[in-house]
Amino acid sequence: METFDIDIIKSSGEKVQFSIEKLKKSLEHTGATNNIVTKILDTVKDELYPGISTKEIYNRAFALLKKNKSYFASKYKLKKAIYELGPTGFPFERFVGAILKYSGYNIKIDTIVEGHCVKHEVDVLAEKNNEVLLIECKFHNEEGINCNVKVPLYINSRYRDIKSVWDASSRGNIKLKSGWVVTNTRFTEDALQYGNCMGLYLLSWDYPKDNGLKDRIDRLGLYPITVSTLLTNREKQFLLNRNIVLCRELVKDKFYLDHLGVSKIRKDKILNEIEHLSRI
Repeated sequence: METFDIDIIKSSGEKVQFSIEKLKKSLEHTGATNNIVTKILDTVKDELYPGISTKEIYNRAFALLKKNKSYFASKYKLKKAIYELGPTGFPFERFVGAILKYSGYNIKIDTIVEGHCVKHEVDVLAEKNNEVLLIECKFHNEEGINCNVKVPLYINSRYRDIKSVWDASSRGNIKLKSGWVVTNTRFTEDALQYGNCMGLYLLSWDYPKDNGLKDRIDRLGLYPITVSTLLTNREKQFLLNRNIVLCRELVKDKFYLDHLGVSKIRKDKILNEIEHLSRI
């Protein structure tokens, strides 16, 4: 992997050596042409200096992508767009539910489920083939904050409390298959070790390898509305408040743009952007 003798600062404050290969892969991931990627890499390389933050590099690459095609920039900002689903975790819960829904599950959001000791409010219940997944979502709206071992410890105790009642009750042929922990950031090593040891399914931004949140979003074309580079923050919040979390949901319910008073020219541009993002 090609590297430069320049230290950059990650959002966590950690110093790492800049990797041109890593930046290249993230640009290629957007669908940008080789010519566009090469030009952006050349520009970014010329502007590097010791101690530059990953945020500054990201902002520069994002601005250059946006000059070419807005939907390239939208894909590039996916991670940041997930953070923008906050400040509460509810839109993230709906977003996780949508990913399961488009994978063939019937879903319920924020459901009260009886446990042996107490009742529990479960973020997402997903059912397919008479098997149910109990999914808890851990949302962070700031970069650099990872899920430590306390998260799977807590969720595993809730799952066990629910499962003891579920297995003893008469629910027909519907089996409680497994407990999931989903986060928009990353798990610490201890969290991964404990979660896997206890049989929880762990899903984070880039875990499991090649099947993390990022991979599923790209594979299914399930981009959150917050990736849009054309909608304002106020407009995004308006849509989130009306449970429009996915770009493809806005494609289906275009009339919300009329409620926002968006002009015909701008509406066409926005729809062009989100239709590109909804293709798989």
